[in-house]
Amino acid sequence: MFRYFLCALTIVLFSSSTLLSADWLAFRGADGNGKSPDTGLLKQWSPGGPKLLWQANYIGYGYSGVSVSGDRIYISGNVVRNEQALTMIFCLDKDGKLIWEQDNGPAHAEARLYPGTRGTPAIDGDFVYDISPLGEVARFHATTGEKIWNRNVLTDYDAPMPRWHLGHSVVVVGDHLITTVGGTKTSAIAMNKQTGETVWEAAPVTDGAPTGYTTPYIFEFEGIRVVAVMSNVSVLGLDPNTGKTLFTFPWRNDRGVHCTMPIYYNGHLFLTTGYDGGVAKLFRLAKNSDGTIATTEVWSEPRFNNHHGGVVLVGDHVYGTNHGGSWCSINVMTGDVGYVSRDPERKAGKGSVLYADGLLYGLTENDRTVLLIKPEPEQFVLLSHFELPNEVTGPSWAHPVVIGGRMYLRHAQYLYCYDVKAE
Repeated sequence: MFRYFLCALTIVLFSSSTLLSADWLAFRGADGNGKSPDTGLLKQWSPGGPKLLWQANYIGYGYSGVSVSGDRIYISGNVVRNEQALTMIFCLDKDGKLIWEQDNGPAHAEARLYPGTRGTPAIDGDFVYDISPLGEVARFHATTGEKIWNRNVLTDYDAPMPRWHLGHSVVVVGDHLITTVGGTKTSAIAMNKQTGETVWEAAPVTDGAPTGYTTPYIFEFEGIRVVAVMSNVSVLGLDPNTGKTLFTFPWRNDRGVHCTMPIYYNGHLFLTTGYDGGVAKLFRLAKNSDGTIATTEVWSEPRFNNHHGGVVLVGDHVYGTNHGGSWCSINVMTGDVGYVSRDPERKAGKGSVLYADGLLYGLTENDRTVLLIKPEPEQFVLLSHFELPNEVTGPSWAHPVVIGGRMYLRHAQYLYCYDVKAE
């Protein structure tokens, strides 16, 4: 009997730790796919939304999301200290209280170009890494906030500043910290995460184009590990250990603005981009004898043209919003559109998306509406929605994060934490 009790207790403790102690270490999660491992979450919300545990309004202005490690939360925002605008990294405890703050150089504060932070801090063990909109990359001690090293990658490589400033996050791959750069010298670099020194420099894009706004995406294809990066005119697949170019192909819209990370699925790469000329496409990958990868376009569909809220793959369908503001689904292998639909009550406009425990979580960019959506391939099914409490200036562009039974939502200078665990 005692043995059975111990067994049951172990199962309960393991289930609890799986739900409450999981980490969210980087933008769109460790795999970059926008999927949370959480289970045991609410399947419906009350009209006012789930329970608000706390809100913090000292994190500065920005569009960056949270990373979570254990009981610590990391986020960035624009603040003014001694009349100087700074990019600031904040470390919060599980109750939303400040543990430390540390700057990552000057802030992007140009009034007409959406001032504020963009990149989400990346956590690797005892250290936090960040890139500012102005190109400042830094390593911080996760416990104390001590800045260990910093460098400006745009200055180092004389790289052009994208129109809307840098919008991506850095990623940790083994001993390397990888970031896109752009310009005539290199498309992307890997740094030694301990020292910040350059390990490799990838070949530049042919026309020296600026970097895109997309965070590097890591995937594995038939035993080959690849990091996909974007300029404003192309996609490159690089060897994350050496920076060798494995594939490259044109990727364009009329604005030269690409914000949405790709999705790898079953030997294929799915991409989507917005603006005029925006489109979704699927590319088939094949090994070449020299170790590089051939890419072949399989299909193209202009109705699924995601702007910058991200997309997620659930089953064999991709979900997200198009540039015009409609929620959409598309079959990843065939390109058949399941639906392009606005919510009849117009509660579900364009926004960002995350997947957790069988459902989609959305945050609209213009009206502070939080959405709970059932991922049905053929129709838009809105289960619940509510509005964030504070009416502030500017869009909501940070992606939702659901981890440890909590939902983190960032809008402007506010960070909200909601309890979304099922009873």
